[in-house]
Amino acid sequence: MVEVGIKDLLQAGVHFGHQTHRWNPKMRRYIFAERGGIYLIDLKKTLAELNRARDLVRETVLAGKGVMFVCTKRQLADIVRAEAERCGAFYVTERWLGGMLTNFQTIKKNIRRLKELERGVEEGAYEFYTKKERLLLERERLKLERYLSGIKDMTQVPGLVFVVDAKKEEIAVREAHRLDIPVVAIADTNADPDMLTVPIAGNDDAIRSVTLITGALAAEIEAARREAPEVKAEAGEAYTYSSDVGESEAAGAGRKRRRSRPRRRPKPEVIAQRLHTEEGAEGVAAEGAPEATTEGAENAPAPAEDPPAAEAEGPVAKAEEPAAKAEEPAASAEESEAAVSAASEDGDNRPETA
Repeated sequence: MVEVGIKDLLQAGVHFGHQTHRWNPKMRRYIFAERGGIYLIDLKKTLAELNRARDLVRETVLAGKGVMFVCTKRQLADIVRAEAERCGAFYVTERWLGGMLTNFQTIKKNIRRLKELERGVEEGAYEFYTKKERLLLERERLKLERYLSGIKDMTQVPGLVFVVDAKKEEIAVREAHRLDIPVVAIADTNADPDMLTVPIAGNDDAIRSVTLITGALAAEIEAARREAPEVKAEAGEAYTYSSDVGESEAAGAGRKRRRSRPRRRPKPEVIAQRLHTEEGAEGVAAEGAPEATTEGAENAPAPAEDPPAAEAEGPVAKAEEPAAKAEEPAASAEESEAAVSAASEDGDNRPETA
């Protein structure tokens, strides 16, 4: 692990800021003094912020997340690319494509296309293409490789972004800030520290200054990777020659299904009332049905399972009819006795005939 002190920062020229007319008032707390029309940065505060940045980088790597280095300055791009490749971080050194973080789904399609072209070149799949088609495919491959070679293996949004010049890479800082991604940046006196999670106040134009700070963060990433547990590669990241038709279906299958509303159970009294009404309706239908003739019974279809309930009620009604008939003879017997007694009385009072 590289230990950085104030002497190292002083020798690297980290304390030199911009001219006094090119400054941001928000960086006032990091300015030490003014000499020769330029601002001098307080190296004690720079060292404190650098240590905070190293701790944040360490936590990010131990959590299994990636780190992205961003620097599009031509004089510093090679240095940042070399340090990122040494520690295994992602990097963007050519041009920041708008939406590289906020529209990462489209960037993933371009990465898939780049891997498809590279695999086709390795396997010789374009040998039978015409000369013009091979030329167009090669141009497309070189263009994608130029801008996406540093993030070719990135499958998700990084957990931390390290920016060399916060003023020049303002688009990258805003995208990371919108997605709540921590941003560590070398902030000169013209930068806005409110958009940065850890602003490392220092010279962002000098080669030695950028090399020292970037090398310290890269060494911290290497040390943290040795301690971090190995993370298995995600399944389903293999790329083939197929198109992106099935991506929407896979995304829809991965979504969680919405839970349905709980089904209400019916109350027992409601069930009993409904059964009672159904039985009453069946009895009325059975009493009002006409008697079937013998001829119609032969050709009639077999009855369903429900009619036996009506058949069971039939014998009960038939059994009540003889009881009513049995009451009729008893009433007629009483009437006959009364008639006989009345006749006898009339006979007694009838006058005798001569």
